[in-house]
Amino acid sequence: MTRPAARGGSRTSADRLARLLNLVPYLLARPGIEIAEAAGDLGVTERQLREDLELLWVCGLPGYGPGDLIDMAFDGDRVTITYDAGIDRPLRLTPDEALALVVALRMLAETPGVANREAVERALAKIENAAGDLVGAPVAVRLPGDTQRVEALRSAVEGGRALRITYYTAARDETSERTIDPLRMLMVGGQAYVEAWCRRAEAVRLFRADRIDAVTELDEPAVVPPQARPHDLTGGVFRPSPDLPLITLRVGRGERWITEYYPCERVEAGDGDQWLVSLRVTDLGWARRFVLGLGPDVTVVAPAELADQVRAQALAALEAYGTPVDGAAPSTDPAVRAVTQ
Repeated sequence: MTRPAARGGSRTSADRLARLLNLVPYLLARPGIEIAEAAGDLGVTERQLREDLELLWVCGLPGYGPGDLIDMAFDGDRVTITYDAGIDRPLRLTPDEALALVVALRMLAETPGVANREAVERALAKIENAAGDLVGAPVAVRLPGDTQRVEALRSAVEGGRALRITYYTAARDETSERTIDPLRMLMVGGQAYVEAWCRRAEAVRLFRADRIDAVTELDEPAVVPPQARPHDLTGGVFRPSPDLPLITLRVGRGERWITEYYPCERVEAGDGDQWLVSLRVTDLGWARRFVLGLGPDVTVVAPAELADQVRAQALAALEAYGTPVDGAAPSTDPAVRAVTQ
């Protein structure tokens, strides 16, 4: 019996690699086997098996000299492996490899927006059955965040229902009520999102699951306008563009991490250990909170408006430390007095 040809070059290559890894130990256990018989056992044509054997001629150990390559002898239509280059047993997963594979597949099955989850679960079941003794106890995997909320969002997406949500917008530091028509669930940068048509904004928006404070499934179907199009998220959720505000910061060694975490337009070496970092932001309100959270090793270079906002809020915070509450005397804590002086 012959197998139908696999679709797609990557799938064909993966099948062939797995077959080659098992071919050498198979032939070692059956010296002098007829090629026709081997092809039948392996589920391939004689032509494919001969092509695999030709490829094995150039496989072996690093160095790849004549004495390092797999060698075999042919006697008519019979073949015998004479040097196996160390591939003397079928490929088997170690306990750590089996566990890692099970965890990865379980994580994939739990990831919002994964297409054809049934196929993932079938593959997982096969591997768990085959590697049950290696893995041991069943493995439970849960994504970070509110699992119940993610499941409620996923259920609404799969059921095609509209939602009413209470959502915190970090860029503006505000909470709002919205009615949305879900398009899909997806995972970006380790965070679960629901992409939906927002009736308030009249546009497609991304809502991070952990910033949805409340969700109610409405007794009405989701109605997505024809002009609604999913976002291209290949480059991440935030897509810097020239129309967004550009800020420039002078950062010390301890804050250089922002150049790896945020998309920056320019990074230049400054005096000593300092760097000049320029990046786009959604708005200056978000930038103000961002800078204040970084600490004293950061200075706003531009724009001046952002520097004024940061200075004003920092001074207001310092004044709050020195203002008595309900007639109480000023704090005697030396640390607080030092900050306000």
